[in-house]
Amino acid sequence: MPTALRLFDRLPLWLFALIVATVGLWPWQPEPAIAGLVRDLLAGELAGVAGWGGLLLHGLPWLLMALRLARQSRNGA
Repeated sequence: MPTALRLFDRLPLWLFALIVATVGLWPWQPEPAIAGLVRDLLAGELAGVAGWGGLLLHGLPWLLMALRLARQSRNGA
């Protein structure tokens, strides 16, 4: 596991930003998909495999970016 975390820490931050800007926000019209999914989740209306799968697909890049930034700030780099 430490080897995987070292590899994760060595990945450039721009790569995470690119993934968030594409997969995390796609489709952009009429609004980013993640915004609608989070709104549905907070309203208690997120249901079905499509809803939860969409949240996982569009939310995972945001979580990875947050983890990468947290590890970077913790390591002082």
